[in-house]
Amino acid sequence: MPEGANVELAHKLTETEHQERAAPAVTRWHRFVEFGEVAILAIVAVATAWSGFQATQWDGEQSLLYGQASRDRFTAEAESTLGGQQLVADAGIFTGWLEAHAAGDTSLATELERRFTPDYHRAFEAWLATDPFNNPSAPPGPAAMPEYHNPHTEKAARINASASAKFDAGTEARETGDKYVRNTVLFASVLFLVAVGQRFKAHAARLSVNAIAAAVLVYTLVSVIGLPRL
Repeated sequence: MPEGANVELAHKLTETEHQERAAPAVTRWHRFVEFGEVAILAIVAVATAWSGFQATQWDGEQSLLYGQASRDRFTAEAESTLGGQQLVADAGIFTGWLEAHAAGDTSLATELERRFTPDYHRAFEAWLATDPFNNPSAPPGPAAMPEYHNPHTEKAARINASASAKFDAGTEARETGDKYVRNTVLFASVLFLVAVGQRFKAHAARLSVNAIAAAVLVYTLVSVIGLPRL
């Protein structure tokens, strides 16, 4: 056999031995990368389902709170209307009392006093104690006295405050749900990056894309953990 042929054969044998030795290393590298990708995909699958579930829960919480706030608004409106009607009635009776007092009709004035609501009557007595017919600085009527309290109006104020708090809580619930939706989109981007990385044959490129995917995954997981849960 010519000497050149022997050299070429020896070169081929050396290259074959090198490939055979490198094959296990390449296989180990692929297994390592594939294991990492599978781990990322598994975490993303569970986290995406959880984030989507929480987004749905918070959307329901928002609807519930908004509904309760609307119901409270209607209740407060009814209480406020009733309180206003009572005040108008008391004010009308008070006008009649003033006319009876001016006419010196004591029996009519006494009868009208009995028709005041209890809360207005207490304020009326406090108003009389200020000597309003001789004291120019006296309040113009019982409704202007600090002793006057209308339970329906005060109840309406409390219900309105509760409705405002529920509406604000509903807004916060909506914002929380939006954050879960955003994190779901970020989880989807991790899946996209892993899929793109699998198309690269170069080790460095594949590792780089997977590293980016892992970083996005960690960031999104931290964000999800920091959000309130239902």
